[in-house]
Amino acid sequence: MTDRLKIEHLYKVFADRPDSALNMLKRGATKADVLRDTGQVVGLDDVSLSVPAGAMYMIMGLSGSGKSTLARCVNRLNEPSAGRILLDETDICTLDEAGLRDVRRNRISMVFQHFALLPNRRVIENVEFGLKLRGMSSANRRKRAEQVLEVVGLTRWAQKMPHELSGGMRQRVGLARALATDADVLIMDEAFSALDPLIRAEMQDELLRLQRTLNKTILFITHDFQEALKLGTRIAIMSEGKLVREGTPQSIVLQPGSDYVAAFTRDVDRARLFNAGSSMTSLVPLIRRNEFVVLGCEDDTAGSAFVVDDEQRVLGVLPATKVGALRDGGPLPALSSAFACVPAQTRLIDVAAQFTRAETVGVTDEMGRLVGRLEAGQVLARIGSHVVNGASHV
Repeated sequence: MTDRLKIEHLYKVFADRPDSALNMLKRGATKADVLRDTGQVVGLDDVSLSVPAGAMYMIMGLSGSGKSTLARCVNRLNEPSAGRILLDETDICTLDEAGLRDVRRNRISMVFQHFALLPNRRVIENVEFGLKLRGMSSANRRKRAEQVLEVVGLTRWAQKMPHELSGGMRQRVGLARALATDADVLIMDEAFSALDPLIRAEMQDELLRLQRTLNKTILFITHDFQEALKLGTRIAIMSEGKLVREGTPQSIVLQPGSDYVAAFTRDVDRARLFNAGSSMTSLVPLIRRNEFVVLGCEDDTAGSAFVVDDEQRVLGVLPATKVGALRDGGPLPALSSAFACVPAQTRLIDVAAQFTRAETVGVTDEMGRLVGRLEAGQVLARIGSHVVNGASHV
């Protein structure tokens, strides 16, 4: 997958002359060391990461960790002190005023925590605002704004003033304004943090729905790990201006790597986080005949093997103990129908329900072909695993 945004060795020191602080950081000094010796505040300390095109990339950490500073450096609301920010092949850090203005108008949009709507402009005029700055004609920007308001479900509210809308609706307007420009990257800085819990959950669902359609590259800043797990395809966790852990949601929960990261994962509902594909045992062909193939695990004498047709559609299961007789040329015994199949993306909480009517659960790919097997013990082990001292245990 192509990287849309790449950040390389990025530093931010809040000072007019940050050279001494930068030299200290590059020699291994901490944020606290710099503050003590120079009085300068470190916002970012050697941050490097890559955001794939179309990813919902979550930046999270506690207050003061540097996550919002990072977001504001990407569009240079905060000027980086050192490092590179590559938007495709363009280094944003080297752009002159005209180039930066072009990037902000056309390639990067931002959604703020407190909506940042123009209070004296109607909803549709707020959505049009970025297009107006871009110089788009009145007719064309009105048409585009109407299209985007329809996407976010606010067509009926186009002529209302912001104060006439609920908090969730105002945030939808802010999202619509960002989407209207069709920018390459959407930055959302604590975009849902000011919303009530129920409205926040609705906005998260709405963003996921929009992302399935629009496939935007989104840099989403949050302090809420549950939000990061729900929305993110990848998560970067920051502390004291440094990037301390990066990876998929599942990998971070399984291998946090430090007590700081483990503290975020402690109360995660693993049954809803992990899916069948991440927990299954992969199967290999054990026996091939013209009319069927037996898929199972080598040296498995306690589990079940699946019998599939030439398109890997399941015909039934048989105990692994009967595979040996088939290898010796024996006939195919009667197959059991005490199995179920689930797609690889099925969450474990839904997989668990299958074991009330099935002894074995097969896992299928998007084409319906069998690719793995789950036993009840595997599901329970994954759901019940916990973290001790930064490592995953069961």
